[in-house]
Amino acid sequence: MTTVKPSLPDALRRIRKARGLSQEAFSDVSSRTYLSTLERDLKSPTLSKLAELCEVMEVHPLTLLTLAYAGNSETQADQLLAQIREELKEIAGDGL
Repeated sequence: MTTVKPSLPDALRRIRKARGLSQEAFSDVSSRTYLSTLERDLKSPTLSKLAELCEVMEVHPLTLLTLAYAGNSETQADQLLAQIREELKEIAGDGL
């Protein structure tokens, strides 16, 4: 599997623009300045902040993370999701 350098800022910007949202659209959960610092990779969000941002964009946080790790490659995304399924099986066993 080809390794793609993960880019949360690119994924965040890409989803935001695909949804037609301005940085101001996140004002209920974040300032425009904070969102800008995330998109410029100057800060790293907490998981709870990621969840809030994803709620505004109407995507699951794992969609954002998958895009961050897979880039534009559908094949890479498929491989990543298969890897996640296998790891979850190993960790949780029959619990999933």
